[in-house]
Amino acid sequence: MNLWFQLKRLFFGSSRVSDSGDFDGLEQILGYRFRDHSLLSRGLAHRSIVRARGGLIPSNERLEFLGDSVLGLVIADQLYRDHPDVDEGGLTKLKAMLVNESALSRVAIEIGFNNHIIMSSDEEKSGGRERASIISDAFEAVIGAIYLDGGLAPARRTVLNCLYARRDVIVSDDSQRNYKGDLLELVQSRGDAAPQYEVVRETGPDHDKMFCVAVKIGEQRLGEGTGPSKKEAEQRAAGAALARLQQLTP
Repeated sequence: MNLWFQLKRLFFGSSRVSDSGDFDGLEQILGYRFRDHSLLSRGLAHRSIVRARGGLIPSNERLEFLGDSVLGLVIADQLYRDHPDVDEGGLTKLKAMLVNESALSRVAIEIGFNNHIIMSSDEEKSGGRERASIISDAFEAVIGAIYLDGGLAPARRTVLNCLYARRDVIVSDDSQRNYKGDLLELVQSRGDAAPQYEVVRETGPDHDKMFCVAVKIGEQRLGEGTGPSKKEAEQRAAGAALARLQQLTP
């Protein structure tokens, strides 16, 4: 057993993470065999395990930053090729529906990816393995890890096979609607100022926080929404604002 996997046993203390054989199932899901399994381990490491181990190991946040861009590029490129008659606005909406937190976590749970995320026992007990923000972030981070390990071509294959292949189901799901984008279009068509979002309340412990976000247009508050992440709360607030504006508009 090499030094990296000895360190993983020491730091992670989890039967989920031992040697490269433990990654076989995940690599089959992803359709990619890593040359450097330390990249895959890092992509799966939620910050809760970093805190639990005293900051001695890196979290997946840097890889998430990279993977988000790779994911966006692959999806944008494929949508551009597949929809030659769709304008920029339509392509933007389709992309937003495919790369948002809800869509990514839904697909990741469906393929069993979430079972491989490395997190602290406290985070897992609090439902972290089903939390959309954690799952989507880890999925993006692993895409970043594939990109570093093998380049754009294998990262592209994984995105297309795991996510893009399910695009029809994702796009047809009304819960994937981009309410923030729709609200922005509506207020711009009316000549109003752009919507402003503000977190008005946070409840719950750090590992299970709920956010309440209000959306205002000018000085008028038009809606509120709550969710386990600021992004989700903003979407729900925008949906409430849209419903109110559509009632008020002849």
